[in-house]
Amino acid sequence: MKVFRLTNLTLALFLLLSACSAGSGGPFHFGGTPTSLATPPIRKTPAPDAQEPVLAYLDAFAREDYAGMYAMLTQVSREGVSLEDFSRQHVDALNKMSAASFDSEILSALVNSPYSAQVAYRIIYQTALVGDISRDILVNLNLEDGVWKLQWDPGMILPELVGGNRLAMDYQVPARGDIYDRDGNAMVTQAQAIALGIDTGALTPESAAILATELARLCELNREDIVNDINSAGFGWYIPVCETTTEDASRIMALYPSGLQTFPYESRFYHQRADSSVLGYTQFISAEELDAWRRRGYRGDERIGASGIEKWAEDYLAGQHGGSLYVVDPNSGQIISRIGNSDPQPASSVYLTLDQNMQYYAQQALTGFRGAVVVLERDTGRVLALASSPGFDANLFEPDNYNNSALADLLNDPRQPLVNRATQGQYPPGSVFKVVTFSAALESGLFLPETTLDCQYDWTVLTDQVRYDWTYEHCQDRLARGDFCDTSDSQPSGVLTLPEGLMRSCNPWFWQIGYDLNSYDRGADIAKMARAFGFGASTGIEQLAEATGQINDPTDVIQVVNQAIGQGDVLVTPLQIASMMAAIGNGGTLYRPQVVEKVIPISGDPIVIFKPEARGTLPLRPDNLEVLQDAMWSVIHDSRGTANFSLRGFDFPARGKTGTAESGSGEPHAWFAGYTDCSDYVDEYPVCEGKQDLAIAVIVENIGEGSEYAAPIFRRMVQVFYWGSPQSLFPWEASYGVPRTPTPIGGIPTKTKNPD
Repeated sequence: MKVFRLTNLTLALFLLLSACSAGSGGPFHFGGTPTSLATPPIRKTPAPDAQEPVLAYLDAFAREDYAGMYAMLTQVSREGVSLEDFSRQHVDALNKMSAASFDSEILSALVNSPYSAQVAYRIIYQTALVGDISRDILVNLNLEDGVWKLQWDPGMILPELVGGNRLAMDYQVPARGDIYDRDGNAMVTQAQAIALGIDTGALTPESAAILATELARLCELNREDIVNDINSAGFGWYIPVCETTTEDASRIMALYPSGLQTFPYESRFYHQRADSSVLGYTQFISAEELDAWRRRGYRGDERIGASGIEKWAEDYLAGQHGGSLYVVDPNSGQIISRIGNSDPQPASSVYLTLDQNMQYYAQQALTGFRGAVVVLERDTGRVLALASSPGFDANLFEPDNYNNSALADLLNDPRQPLVNRATQGQYPPGSVFKVVTFSAALESGLFLPETTLDCQYDWTVLTDQVRYDWTYEHCQDRLARGDFCDTSDSQPSGVLTLPEGLMRSCNPWFWQIGYDLNSYDRGADIAKMARAFGFGASTGIEQLAEATGQINDPTDVIQVVNQAIGQGDVLVTPLQIASMMAAIGNGGTLYRPQVVEKVIPISGDPIVIFKPEARGTLPLRPDNLEVLQDAMWSVIHDSRGTANFSLRGFDFPARGKTGTAESGSGEPHAWFAGYTDCSDYVDEYPVCEGKQDLAIAVIVENIGEGSEYAAPIFRRMVQVFYWGSPQSLFPWEASYGVPRTPTPIGGIPTKTKNPD
């Protein structure tokens, strides 16, 4: 109860009654004899600390919690500006300043009265374009319902914004940097380009044949695909084919067969022999990301790296934007003052570890297939080739490219060409994984290189379950064709030592390893060894998006024996397989794969330089590693090896492992992975002189056996690296890059309505 209010009321009544008494001519006594009154006590409630709400306001500003800031304003301030406009003014100012963050501190606080206060604070914006912007700002506060509220005006963002002034940034954007291969061959540059296509309404049989041949050569495409497009198109339709430089198009432009369509444009150009799954592509900044990029100094209409090297190297390839920040009159648009400025800095050039020739042949080898090829320097981790199929044409993302109309088809392609199968594809490894199981067996001490097993068609160790070796399946196929099971791949392998079991890829041998390990309470040994070999985790490539695969600890014997042959829930990426093979070949060191050789500015020393980085060591004793290496040699060079027949005549120091992995639907995936051993055989193989050793992984999806499809691609990559070009045809080729059964060009389609 506030006593002083009651006392004042009593005094008022007393005076009133006294007046009445005086009017009646006699004194009036209230409550007896009058006595003197004591001075009533006055209690003052102290004003709250004025600094705290300002600190809270600045903290909310740092989090861009504009609703929280708005709630801290006085009633009058909120009536003068809506939350939407309040938020927009702050966001716009931060964007125009290119301010990604700021520091602040309270300088002073003064309570003027129980109902008003002033607080001074300093705010320092860290901007991408004009350096730090520091301002001292004074804010007035009013006490409303016992809480300090801030009187807001735009000057609390920057004093220069008082009176409705606004900010304007005059941007200076440098040209985007180029990307080259390891030898300086252009992969991505700014160029005068030409979009090439076919008008089916203008074709003749002769011009169709010329176009198919010339465009296949120029665009480095399969002639079959062009022929199929022509045959399936209607009359008067446009078929986008590819893009090339003006210089490279000179031959076909000179011929200019009827039906050829050309559309010149100037843009960022992705050259042929450049795999877009590595290079990536650029795109315009999305509306959702616009504020974040403007805080980094971007104008907002630039194209930025969206994937691959374009994305990883954005800071290098974009250069340093420059700009001048002005205060502008809101009515006249005239410049009032300049707050700061900076000059742009040229972009850097990125040199990749890729070998353009290797990259081209890796892509060509996958023509018509889905899959991936990875080629590493065995002893460093450099990526020499990394191909994914189906690939995509990054030039389609360029808006000035007439063939950009095909972009929708690319984005909606169910084969997912934008997924880099080499780093993001996750596959069951099948028998390639047996090198892991082999290693776990030797390191367990339960198996010796001399340990034997009789490898027959079936394996019946598990109760109520019969499992069959791959030789049994081959035999059944031959019987179905009316043949006898009288070939090495259709008869049981017989008694095999452990290394011979790997050479023959004997499933019963590896099921038995899994079963025995589990029986000795070591069922997790294979999973542990797999993780030590780099599976189930990122390889650390960094410059490209990658998946980790999957290695789980088995919970029962069925899972163990499935894991032992690379099936069940085991998933790996081709890059992980290649990295493992490199480690086996180089003596046990797992290197981090890297695809960037160096980043060079317009002047000065390189910013980034490749340096081999070890990320682990295989947990194998040297003698066990040697046993594994010898077994992998026999896979190729022993007449009973699973890759010997398909690689017959391949007299070269290489070691590897085949794999045929069940995929759950359709044909199995074909694997082959291995490495070269040139450094130990230079005297016998002069082509090895001065050349690094390779580690290679190949997967072809849903095609059949690894020895038939993946192993020949492995051989070609070796030939291209050491000889400079292919030395033998694929079994499915009539000539290099041409399938055995070319599709004939059909008649010119019947005339149909030309699409609008």
